[in-house]
Amino acid sequence: MDLSHVPATREKGWYLALMAPNTKGPNYAWLDPSRLYCHPQALQDCVADLLQPFQGDPIDLVAGIDAMGFILGAAVATALRKGFLAIRKAGHLCVETLSEPYTDYSGREKVMEVRTDTVSLGLRVLLVDQWVETGGTMRAAIRLVERLGGVVAGVAAVCIEDSEGARWIQERYKCAHCVPPRLQPRFDRHQTGWE
Repeated sequence: MDLSHVPATREKGWYLALMAPNTKGPNYAWLDPSRLYCHPQALQDCVADLLQPFQGDPIDLVAGIDAMGFILGAAVATALRKGFLAIRKAGHLCVETLSEPYTDYSGREKVMEVRTDTVSLGLRVLLVDQWVETGGTMRAAIRLVERLGGVVAGVAAVCIEDSEGARWIQERYKCAHCVPPRLQPRFDRHQTGWE
């Protein structure tokens, strides 16, 4: 799809066709959504689709997860007129932090951290990442917010796959993603061809 083309009818998820499959091998995610961020209408519609379930919900702050969650999270924060908090991979913040270990989608052990001077008791935080595959990264972000006394207002991502970890999150938190139900099985099986 051309980056200047806007379809006459824009159903939820129309912009998913802008994503590109992995061409670099197993150390990378199976699909790259970043191209949809380059399309102005696609980015706006993606953010609107993510925020639709949270209309009227109290949200005090948006937190994006390192690194691609920063792009989408900042766009969501701007649309909500809220501040943005970066939840980082360990070792990148030069202030006091709280750390949380996790296992990412590829099975690698990692640690993420958040600054300790931003989330206060009862602050309602919307967590945003580009993708929730196994749920390990998002669960670590949830633990960080809750350990600081914050309340997870919800979880938003371009896609939340049907995995044990993602189901755990969906059972406990309000969630939003952009994949229409008819396409969800293809995303869960990492199959392209929905364009």
